Amino acid sequence: MEIFTLNVGQGQFVIVAGKKEAFVIDTFVPLSSGQDTVFVKAALSSILAGRKLVGLVVTGFDADHFCEAGMKMVLNKYRPNWLMYPNYRKRTRTADFCFDAIKVLDQQKDIDHVSVALGDNNEHFYQKLCAEFSFKIFSPHREDMNSSNNCSIVCKVTEHATGGSYLVTGDTEVDRWDSIVRYFGRSLQSHVLAAPHHGSENGISAAALSCIQPHTILVSAGVQSQYGHPHLAAQRLFRDHSREWYATNGNQGQSIHTVVDSAGVKSYKFE
Repeated sequence: MEIFTLNVGQGQFVIVAGKKEAFVIDTFVPLSSGQDTVFVKAALSSILAGRKLVGLVVTGFDADHFCEAGMKMVLNKYRPNWLMYPNYRKRTRTADFCFDAIKVLDQQKDIDHVSVALGDNNEHFYQKLCAEFSFKIFSPHREDMNSSNNCSIVCKVTEHATGGSYLVTGDTEVDRWDSIVRYFGRSLQSHVLAAPHHGSENGISAAALSCIQPHTILVSAGVQSQYGHPHLAAQRLFRDHSREWYATNGNQGQSIHTVVDSAGVKSYKFE
């Protein structure tokens, strides 16, 4: 499994790739800098060479995850087979534009919509979305759908060939993690963790990290983040509960290429 956490500023755009398949997690592209937008296009082209983009996971509907420009970039050129998103609609201008872009693709291609909301305390397991990956859903849960952040998808992606795992988290916050830990405990254990809510102070708890036991934590945050991400309290948790952690706003901005295989987990700067 290869995880490409792109440096897109204060947002998220991640590409997960196997040998022949790949999928995208969130679509934020900064509109203030054409250079960053071009980089995302170039990164997609490079990473997807020889691979089929099979799907798109939208963890939540806030603009730093659900971006019209990024949606159109992925949908129009790569035409994925499926789209996963929370069964929670935050009505914003940005979200409306994104769903309009999805409707256009729906008219051109039979795309599967995977709308996620857990109605009981059991995870939902998707094995047929990809040949190379399976998806175990831990959130959102209807009883905790009290905000757009806590309606974020929390999903463990596992590569069949290697058993490597990556926990996708969106903007999930501590009060939601309390429920997730209570329901699922050690089932959350994953090799790599996407830091929830860009490394905010209330993004994750020590109890959750004790269950996840990540080798590596990846933070998607902007250089000189106006929110101070990753927060110092989050950094302490990351150091205490993982062997390695990296942020896209490190070294004045960097994209991160993480490889999970039988040899372990390694991360590199992605050029």
